[in-house]
Amino acid sequence: MANNIEKNNTNLILSKIPSVEEVLQSPPLQPLIIKYSKKLFTPLVRKVVAEERKNILKGNSPPTINEICRQVKISFHREYQSLLQRVINGTGVILHTNLGRAPFSKEIFSELELSLSDYCNLEYNLIEGKREERGAGVEKLLTILSSAEKALIVNNNSAAVFLILRILAKNKEVIISRGELVQIGGGFRIPEILEQSGAHLREVGTTNQTFVKDYQEAINENTALLLKVHQSNFKMNGFTHTVKVKELKELGKKFNLPVIMDLGSGVFLPTEKFGLQHEPMVQEIIKEGADIVCFSTDKLLGGPQGGAICGRKKYLAQIGNHPLFRTLRVDKVTLNILQTVLLYYLKDEALEKIPIWKMISCPYEKIISRSKLIIRNLKKENIPAVLKKGETTIGGGALPGQNLRTKLVCITPPESVEDFARRLRFSNPSLLGRKEKEYFILDPRTFSPNYDRVVVNLIKTAFLKQENEGK
Repeated sequence: MANNIEKNNTNLILSKIPSVEEVLQSPPLQPLIIKYSKKLFTPLVRKVVAEERKNILKGNSPPTINEICRQVKISFHREYQSLLQRVINGTGVILHTNLGRAPFSKEIFSELELSLSDYCNLEYNLIEGKREERGAGVEKLLTILSSAEKALIVNNNSAAVFLILRILAKNKEVIISRGELVQIGGGFRIPEILEQSGAHLREVGTTNQTFVKDYQEAINENTALLLKVHQSNFKMNGFTHTVKVKELKELGKKFNLPVIMDLGSGVFLPTEKFGLQHEPMVQEIIKEGADIVCFSTDKLLGGPQGGAICGRKKYLAQIGNHPLFRTLRVDKVTLNILQTVLLYYLKDEALEKIPIWKMISCPYEKIISRSKLIIRNLKKENIPAVLKKGETTIGGGALPGQNLRTKLVCITPPESVEDFARRLRFSNPSLLGRKEKEYFILDPRTFSPNYDRVVVNLIKTAFLKQENEGK
């Protein structure tokens, strides 16, 4: 009798758990369901409801529908955090590899609306009414900007290096300085790319010192090319010596060998104008005599992910006609965005219309004003925040050790810094900063001034949630 009563009580308590459909129809989940679909949330709700049933059988009280919704939201964020979404970058790293490197301005997409929302002449010659090579127009813009004879676009700079070596040096030797055997993002190493391309590595010089004679002494009948790799993601100081492109070009002419320069992060603007050290520009390296220069299009160029190959026609024709080139080519979206970005450079509008250059060129005084205003607005909401001197990193494997002056917004959260940072990552949009001791830190240089008010509201909301949960 007692067992029956206990069983009936348990069933009564279990019946108080909202059904899966009731949870799916509840107001707290509607915005997410409308955005991501009921099909996506149904299994998440079922899982949470099933867990709550188990908890009740263990003696826990039945949850409210709001509590279930909260658990579903946590489960959603955990399961689908990798879905692409907008993020406000307050980390102090401009070219943040984990955040997509170079962001795009709204102006880019307004200009792209017509060409991307309908058909476009991707591989069609409008004058002659017949097929044309993909990207021909964009490549012409790049030749003008780089002062090269010809240009090609592939899906990233690693692909560019691989293609060059595979097509020009397969089963032959490539001479490179030991000091330039760099590792690039994602764990890719120059020696590994060389190996996969079928070329054979011939190291010369030492880690810190390499001279022209080191290259010359290594040249033999099996040498295919001379490769120089810019130390774009690290800096070597002290007792060092590297060979200049001009010197390699003279040696290349003597032995009829092409000189290849992997710039890594290609730049077309003089970085010294913005308080940074001079970074070799693509057009400079071409003029110094490099037969081929390759670089990323999503770093200091400020465009979409891609790899650019600029140089002499005789070599680029071999690369462009090779079957492998097709497997690494880019799509119409990349080409459209890249075309717009290149036109900004050609029209001298890069500083006004390319976000990373707006960030790099932004005067220190303007950053100070923005930071002070953000702090003033935070203090109006009784949120403790102070101003602190800091430095913005360029990032993305570009300009190592080169930083820009900035003013940081340092917030003392009402909880642990880790919990507060997590709360802001779950906000809409996500707000990312960095943690330092008891402070959550934001660098206004790495997000648009249009986000200043949004940032204040997100922090205010995070504080209010913490206070409400603590009651």
